[in-house]
Amino acid sequence: MSGIRGAAIDVGTNSVRLLVAEPGPEPGRHVTIERLMRITRLGKGVDANKGLDPSAIDRTLAVLREYRELMDGLGVERVRMTATSAARDAANRDDFFGPAGAIIGVPAELISGEQEGRLSFRGATSDLDPADGPFLVVDIGGGSTEFVSGTVDVEGVLSCDIGCVRLSEKFLHHDPPLPEELAQCLSLTEVYLSDVKRELPASVDAKTFVGLAGTITTAAAVEMGLAEYDRDRIHHFRLTHAAAEDVFRTLATERYEDRIANPGLEKERADVIVGGMCVLVMIMRAFGFGACLVSEADILDGLVATVLDDGDGDGDGDGDARRAR
Repeated sequence: MSGIRGAAIDVGTNSVRLLVAEPGPEPGRHVTIERLMRITRLGKGVDANKGLDPSAIDRTLAVLREYRELMDGLGVERVRMTATSAARDAANRDDFFGPAGAIIGVPAELISGEQEGRLSFRGATSDLDPADGPFLVVDIGGGSTEFVSGTVDVEGVLSCDIGCVRLSEKFLHHDPPLPEELAQCLSLTEVYLSDVKRELPASVDAKTFVGLAGTITTAAAVEMGLAEYDRDRIHHFRLTHAAAEDVFRTLATERYEDRIANPGLEKERADVIVGGMCVLVMIMRAFGFGACLVSEADILDGLVATVLDDGDGDGDGDGDARRAR
């Protein structure tokens, strides 16, 4: 695989992200060439309407055109593109899948919550010491949250229909949210966490809670007061339970206009960050975690590993590579 440059695209409920990488000097490690994120809110209204909004599709396709041009300029040879919660819930997903595949040059793969969790675990644990396990890797997305337990290998996965966009659209209708709206978010999350404990008993004994995706990285950035995004400072930052609760209280009690003034919080995420924080703090309360190890390595890193290390675009080791064009 030497010299091969690959890419992974994650089309999520809230954002569309790209990772371009090439094999590193050590087996199983890759070197990042480019990593981008654009918030397009593809999953806007999906929970209520069971369909993708045409304007959200257009925004997302525009970003894919940007990514395609960038990949061409960087000489990407292999690419894998996946779609997650919003597309799983949408009856009209083919309205997006057809044009998306035409733009990128490979089909958009609709992956299950379990597949999403396994890829996230692979990415998040690639640079962790197994001695710090067992891990509970949690990916808080826009429409769903994946819980994955394991140390070196995945021992269990559960995908739950709670996420920053889904909870915000379902419950948080005032600015700032009313106490009873926050209580509804927390209560529903608690119900799902009971399922996690039952279905993934190893999660209760996890030594390290590893948190992925925008809600958690944003909480870390707000806690640090980062005026500008700094991946190196965020990656493997230890967000304490007390700090997470403090960020939650601050953001949940501010109006949108005040919330966006917090260093580290993107304006495009400010309307759904409280819903995501409900999930984060409830996890720490329910499992008794004193801290969350924030990871910037996630599903994108897992996806690109299937392209660069497995020799193909689907991660099953069959050697049938997907070409970018």
